[in-house]
Amino acid sequence: MAAFQRKTARSNDSESAVDPPVLRISQLDALELDSALEQLLWTQFTQCFQYCRPGLLTPVEPELKALLYLLLWRFTLYSSNATIGQSLLSLRYQSTSSSSPHYRSLSPRQKLDLAILTAGPRWLQERCYRLLLRKALTLVSGLAKFATFVNFLVFLRNGRHPALPERIAGAQAVFSKPNVVRDVTYQYMNRELLWHGFAEFLIFLLPLVNLRKLKAAVLLHVLGRKDSEEESKREGKDMWKNCGLCGEWPTMPHTVGCQHVFCYYCIKSHSIADAYLTCPKCGAEAGTPNISIQILN
Repeated sequence: MAAFQRKTARSNDSESAVDPPVLRISQLDALELDSALEQLLWTQFTQCFQYCRPGLLTPVEPELKALLYLLLWRFTLYSSNATIGQSLLSLRYQSTSSSSPHYRSLSPRQKLDLAILTAGPRWLQERCYRLLLRKALTLVSGLAKFATFVNFLVFLRNGRHPALPERIAGAQAVFSKPNVVRDVTYQYMNRELLWHGFAEFLIFLLPLVNLRKLKAAVLLHVLGRKDSEEESKREGKDMWKNCGLCGEWPTMPHTVGCQHVFCYYCIKSHSIADAYLTCPKCGAEAGTPNISIQILN
């Protein structure tokens, strides 16, 4: 009985030592977060030179991007075996060079290989146009892209090494905390899908809505026709002194079929942009702009 209990405890310990596999979407999200962080850091860096001479950073842009990546690598991957994106998702790298069931951190050489294989091709691709071996580098770049594509297909198959430098350096993403599983509730997923679909519906619908005509119709129904007529009578001759669009004294005054006056350039540009233009004051459908004779007299 005691031997059976010891065997059961040993089997439980071995099972607990094996971490659950990291989801493919978690590994891809970590890469996207790292890319977004690099872009944000580069944007903040370039804003420091926005008042300097234009094109000041262009000659050394590839080197600066490589230095910023190495700076991030020094304080993230080199010190904690995880990038910023992996840390946000409770992930980290482990070495695949050993078959031990326990966690194995990356060696300094693996970390350096990972940095060189990630930043090196980017720098070489941006600098190849200034080098003499442009054709050879173009061929090498094409082969590298094909190898990256094949590696991604293999990643979709087995769920390990989403990036080619990780496979070459022998780095694999694992959970940094035991028994951490990405669990998304159906309530959260339904809410996200609902709002995403509603946002896409609004993006499709809003350009089709004539907001000026809708606003004029709502004001007309809310205030009433009598109020609008009284307001127009109260304005009297003042309506001829202001453009219905810009509010200034009308330049080359024109009308569109109602009693309001507009600048020629205002009404012409709006009519070109909107084929179903309506008067923003009364909501009447705008016809062909005509010269206002009354204001000229």
